Amino acid sequence: MRVTTVVIGAGHAGLAMSWSLARRSIDHVVLERGEVANSWRTERWDSLRLLTPNWQSRLPGYGYQGSDPDGFRTMRETIDFIERYAGVIAAPIRTHTNVTSVRNSGEGYDVATDQGVWKCQAVVLATGACNIPLVPALAEAIPSTIGTLTPMQYRNPGQLEAGGVLVVGASATGIQIADEIHRSGRPVTLAVGEHVRVPRVYRGRDIQWWMDAAGVLNERYDEIDDIGRARNVPSLQLAGSDDRWTLDLNSLTAIGVKHIGRLAGINDGKALFSGSLRNQCALADLKMNRLLDTIDEWAAAHGLDSEVSPKQRFAPTKVEASPPLGIDLKRGGIRTIIWATGFRPDYSWLDVPVLDRKGRVRHDGGVVDAPGMYLMGIPFLRRRKSSLIDGAADDARDLSAHLAAYLNQRSAVPHSAPQLLSR
Repeated sequence: MRVTTVVIGAGHAGLAMSWSLARRSIDHVVLERGEVANSWRTERWDSLRLLTPNWQSRLPGYGYQGSDPDGFRTMRETIDFIERYAGVIAAPIRTHTNVTSVRNSGEGYDVATDQGVWKCQAVVLATGACNIPLVPALAEAIPSTIGTLTPMQYRNPGQLEAGGVLVVGASATGIQIADEIHRSGRPVTLAVGEHVRVPRVYRGRDIQWWMDAAGVLNERYDEIDDIGRARNVPSLQLAGSDDRWTLDLNSLTAIGVKHIGRLAGINDGKALFSGSLRNQCALADLKMNRLLDTIDEWAAAHGLDSEVSPKQRFAPTKVEASPPLGIDLKRGGIRTIIWATGFRPDYSWLDVPVLDRKGRVRHDGGVVDAPGMYLMGIPFLRRRKSSLIDGAADDARDLSAHLAAYLNQRSAVPHSAPQLLSR
């Protein structure tokens, strides 16, 4: 089977690229291992809602059409939205087609699947950044009496044994799971490392509205001093809810969740924690206030001060005077550990030498270090919003332009590749 471009992955990023390729009359196929929006269907817990307001679900040629623009979609609603988009744009999707390898053929790429081999000139990797949970090596030392789950395995508190729960990681996933489990009646301890604190609502408007309007989300990868660091910043401590309440360490403290430092090791059944909790929280507070300063400056410069609520600053994160540095896991207080420690992409099927030592694709703003190969849907790919549904349109527009130029130059001068325009 031959086609000009193969897009791997039929989530929002792959579909946005499909729309952009179709607009440029580039024939292509979208290969999906399961159904459309497969990760949303199979790798999320029951109560999860999008962290971004409904109005922010903007894909190329399509947007929110309901009556609750400031609400937050459930997973079922998110799946339906992406499915409808696939239908509206008539994307050429092959579902239940598992890619087993991608190899350089000398004239392009051979994309092998369990349904046959596709020969193409260009490939777009749109399989996402959250395919495999990151579980630290120290997990091997957990006593066998302790149950462990990753966020991909967790569905609801009912699947947990009675007793205490240790949630490791305090970004969006960790704080939401900690909140839900504690409200189910189980005592929760949250191990806190680096995190990013923001209010859900600031000066009467959603924090995402401010970051969008003030241009924070549009900040480009080539404007950042340390893009490698920026791409590894934890997700915002946010939750989507009907009342738009702020979920952070202080709100968790208020309901009885105990906070402890970063999990540093396990020795003879005892979990050992870093003493840096206070410093981590102070740094998160500092960064939040810097963001709010940026928003305040933008609001003043654009004459919004009279239209929104007054400036405000939030109470510092509360940290107990001497947080414990260890928990004896053998004494029975903790019955379950949930590893909310992040994710990594899975490129085990990619047989092209473009991976760094951490298994991530080497690229420049989505242009992979291999002619005719592109990347979509990872954090800060080309803009700060790249990992959001709302970020796919701009990235797909830029990268499809580069892909089209690559194909044109390839037909004129073999093996040449265009330079990606910075603007």
